[in-house]
Amino acid sequence: MKFTVLSLFPEILEGFFNSSIMSRAVKNKLIEYNFVNIRDYAFDKHKTCDDAPYGGGAGMVMKAEPLAQALESVNASKLRTIYMSPSGKTLNQELSLELSKEEEIVIICGRYEGIDQRIIDLYVDDEISIGDYVISSGEIASLVLIDSVYRLCDGVITRESLEEESFQNSLLEYPHYTRPEVFKGLNVPAVLLSGHHAKIVNWRLKKQLEKTIANRPDLLKNGKLTGKAEKLLNEMVIQEESPNGYNKID
Repeated sequence: MKFTVLSLFPEILEGFFNSSIMSRAVKNKLIEYNFVNIRDYAFDKHKTCDDAPYGGGAGMVMKAEPLAQALESVNASKLRTIYMSPSGKTLNQELSLELSKEEEIVIICGRYEGIDQRIIDLYVDDEISIGDYVISSGEIASLVLIDSVYRLCDGVITRESLEEESFQNSLLEYPHYTRPEVFKGLNVPAVLLSGHHAKIVNWRLKKQLEKTIANRPDLLKNGKLTGKAEKLLNEMVIQEESPNGYNKID
């Protein structure tokens, strides 16, 4: 898969692609990337890429001409093109999985008050938000998107690891423990030391349900639980209730 990212500050992006799992994915030719500096397509000697908004108001708006030229240089009209914006649809695991199936995506990193609407009308397929808050850097937002997508591409991370993560089957991930066995008086749950695979699987599923009920009960409403998870959830409902409405599972 290839990520083509249009930015006024591509240097912000460099470190991510040269580090950790992404660096290995690039080395193994599972992931490609291209950074396009929008300023390279500005027309004046000062490389101006923003101007005051029509109709007045605070801040500046990214100009249409240099951004359009940058998009044309990468054939964006033939590729799935994304604009990172707090006005977009919220990024979630389902959308990340969908995007991971693309051969190439183009990402526009906004700045200031945003980009000229005509760029969105002419080139953008998806406006995507990383959450209900505003940040100053479209580059950071784009990295969140990229990180959520590239790890789902074939060969980057083992399929087993992906299947046990949060948001798979509408559940948050179960808690993890490693050495030492006792830390500041807290023990690793005995079941994890038992070597009994079936009991461990069952315990982890219960913990997933417990955590999802406590932190994201809305995830349980989409009807994507497995039959086993549904059965365990129903058992939890009829047990003695805790303050949050469900019995805590040890």
